[in-house]
Amino acid sequence: MSTANPTASTRRRVQGTAGLGRAAPLQPTRDQAQANLPPAAILARYKPGKADPMKVLEVLLGLFNSLHTSLDKTVSHKTRQERADFLRRFFRDLKTKAGFKTLPDPRNLGERHIRAMVKIWQAEKLAPATIQTYLSFLRGLAMWLGKPGFIRKPADYGLSTEEYQRHEYAQRDKSWSGQGVDIDALIEQVCAYDRHVGASLRLIHAFGLRRKESVMIRPHRCVVPFEATGLSPDERRADQYVRIKEGSKGGRLRFVALDSAAGMAALDYARAVAEGDDAHLGDPRHDLKRNLRRFDYVMEKFGITSSERGITAHGLRHEALIRRFGDETGGEAPPVRGGGPLPPDLDQAARQAVAEMAGHGRIRASGAYLGARPSRHTPATTDEGLAAASPQEATDALPSTA
Repeated sequence: MSTANPTASTRRRVQGTAGLGRAAPLQPTRDQAQANLPPAAILARYKPGKADPMKVLEVLLGLFNSLHTSLDKTVSHKTRQERADFLRRFFRDLKTKAGFKTLPDPRNLGERHIRAMVKIWQAEKLAPATIQTYLSFLRGLAMWLGKPGFIRKPADYGLSTEEYQRHEYAQRDKSWSGQGVDIDALIEQVCAYDRHVGASLRLIHAFGLRRKESVMIRPHRCVVPFEATGLSPDERRADQYVRIKEGSKGGRLRFVALDSAAGMAALDYARAVAEGDDAHLGDPRHDLKRNLRRFDYVMEKFGITSSERGITAHGLRHEALIRRFGDETGGEAPPVRGGGPLPPDLDQAARQAVAEMAGHGRIRASGAYLGARPSRHTPATTDEGLAAASPQEATDALPSTA
């Protein structure tokens, strides 16, 4: 996927009431009487100062909450739920915590309301990253209302750069081998204790899956021929591919090449563990939520945590993606492992391959695993070179641990 030719999933969408009519067909939550009305007309039915502000908020959520705030696509149910829960709580807290006697209509939300709540969050000692997330949710609300510049940068609310700035690029190697762990030996120990969780770890290591993807995958049904992937002939890396969709971030479909003996062995083991041709890899006695809890429990039991061994299950995903970078560059190390500058075309192609394998829509997401591109004037992104500068762009390139 070329960054010069963005696909539908990465096209920018105009926000605000001027361009909202195009989004209407994506909203299944409207009742039939409103189905053919543009959002501005629907909102006009609720007069500011007369309509219940919480009712107006619910109308806004029904109209826009399924949409990404800047891209022409929908967001995951998890994001919708978290955003809706926060916005409802935010407006309630304006009265109960900030002391505003009158609850403002969302369309009349002012700077004083935002600053009052930021001060409360700081007084409550919320993590800067949490406050950043809250501001992002409020920025989305402002976009729905056609006010794209209403929510300011965190620094304008008194948060220092060191507090709120999120690192988009890996600053240390989070892979298991990077921490000196014997990967095969540790996974074998987990397999002996819990075959389902062990099989998930094998697939994460082989294909760079997320935790949730590894639990929800159907090992007997996930392999498809290259011809079924829709990939172009010049993208062909193998005759067979692993189809990944269930449990993926935003339900985004991707295909990972089944191009190694290690990958085939991991898949064979998963098939031996999964009970039934249509079975998920998780324990069939439990639902998804319990299987994910079990996964986390086993990680803690074997010390696969940042505090004990300095690793997490997600580190196996880093392992797979760093390995892919090496495959694409002829064995070159990425910046996070001290690798130096590469020819721009080679580096770009390798990062594109890593982003696609990881299931990210934008190439810069690869930096969360590989580190920032080094230059002749910038040290590689290692523990010894943390001064490496990196542009701070949108935070949604950060990898999910789900």
